[in-house]
Amino acid sequence: QVQLVESGGGLVHAGGSLRLTCAAAGLTFRLYAMGWFRQAPGKEREFVAGIAWNNGDIYYVDSMKGRITISRDNVQSTVYLQMNSLKPEDTAVYYCAATRATGWGIRNSDQYKDWGQGTQVTVSS
Repeated sequence: QVQLVESGGGLVHAGGSLRLTCAAAGLTFRLYAMGWFRQAPGKEREFVAGIAWNNGDIYYVDSMKGRITISRDNVQSTVYLQMNSLKPEDTAVYYCAATRATGWGIRNSDQYKDWGQGTQVTVSS
């Protein structure tokens, strides 16, 4: 059974930083691309960042480019999302997810079967 557990969310002031962590278990982590998505109240789930199994392809949502960095540790079966210069509009529940998709498919939430429970990120103005 695949388990994805996010941590690192919280309340920060605008301009602050957070580092989200997703610990994976129950899958051969090194074979999966990993993605971060977010969902704000009343809005659809949105792709934030994705990283291929071999760190070769990395994708970011345009609204956060330059402020976020996704990385992974295939030994620790963990994926990270470093978020800097946070804005109130970044407030959402952030989810990590695993997929066997490659290339542009990493951006598509329909390609992901396994999801974590989410971690709340709240940015105050």
